[in-house]
Amino acid sequence: MSYRYTLQSYLGLKSRFRCPNCHKTYKFSRYIDTETNEYVHKHVGRCNREIKCGYHYTPKQYFEDHNLKVKPSSSINVPNKKEKAISTIHKTILIKSLKKDEPNNFLKYLNKIFDIETVNKLKTTYYIGASKKWTGATVFWQVDIQEKIRSGKIILYNVNNGKRVKKPYNHITWVHSAMRITDYNLKQCFYGEHLLKTSSCPIAIVESEKTAIIASVFLPEFTWIASGSLSNLNYEKTKILKGRQVILFPDLGGYDTWKEKIPFLCPEATYQISDLLERKATPEQRELGLDIADYLIALDLDKYANN
Repeated sequence: MSYRYTLQSYLGLKSRFRCPNCHKTYKFSRYIDTETNEYVHKHVGRCNREIKCGYHYTPKQYFEDHNLKVKPSSSINVPNKKEKAISTIHKTILIKSLKKDEPNNFLKYLNKIFDIETVNKLKTTYYIGASKKWTGATVFWQVDIQEKIRSGKIILYNVNNGKRVKKPYNHITWVHSAMRITDYNLKQCFYGEHLLKTSSCPIAIVESEKTAIIASVFLPEFTWIASGSLSNLNYEKTKILKGRQVILFPDLGGYDTWKEKIPFLCPEATYQISDLLERKATPEQRELGLDIADYLIALDLDKYANN
């Protein structure tokens, strides 16, 4: 189904704006009219800080607030435009990133939690590469079930605590952006989606790549994949889950959002959602936005395995 008004796709920082509610820059996506390719209004859109801000002003609300009528879609018959092919990255680039001697802060952090054999296995299983974009940066390669490489998300982590480096700016970008590939048509898939091809285990979905990787060690009875963010769980992505059993593990504060999304995901999968964090979290942990990986790390691995 196509809609006349839709949130603008990510085209780099030029397509993200200052949120009118929390006033954070590069966090606000505006709605566009797909027939005119113009913004509905500078304040009509959604902040991607779903938990800390939550601003979402839809075109419908805007039109109702201003007593405006939506113009009907054009009735002129236009030949269907051929859908633009999904862009991909050549596998040699992925392989090169896995073999690089570049420092990788995330892998160093994993070495503080797990033994070297486990970390090496995680690196090859989840395609955890290194990037020269920033010293110590990590690449999380998005490889779909057909082994096509959609792109790689580059993130810089603090080597000591495993947290993302967000100052003096948020250190996150894409491989195709770092390579300056123009006219790249990115269509994201689940991180770890390639694992579904050979695994029949129940599927566990979390928000971040880091969480999926760490949780897979503690709870190997699931195949762990990541949506990439709270807002990136959607119908299109979940079409790949037909016939599978799925359990959702949102970060603290995201339970209600994902629970409300379940009826709108691909109906040919069976969904459950975990409220473990909502039940166990302290006020301090809620403030920090704990995820399931944080909770598991806090446990003693040997004791956990024996329970």
